[in-house]
Amino acid sequence: MTLDRVKRGQSFKIKEISNDSIRAQALRFGISTGEWLTCEEVVPVGPIVVRKNRQLIAMGRSLAQEIKVEIR
Repeated sequence: MTLDRVKRGQSFKIKEISNDSIRAQALRFGISTGEWLTCEEVVPVGPIVVRKNRQLIAMGRSLAQEIKVEIR
């Protein structure tokens, strides 16, 4: 499953980030493989908002489509 398919309120673990450029973008947000996050909001035709600890991060759908996750 990819991050763009996660529903609001679901907790998930980052399983795989597809390539180096996407991995670099995720690392700028402080997101790496093995981390647990929570989906705070899914904006229709817009970004996915996730919570990491107390920080909210909005990421575009194109980035979210490249990140594989596992739902808790």
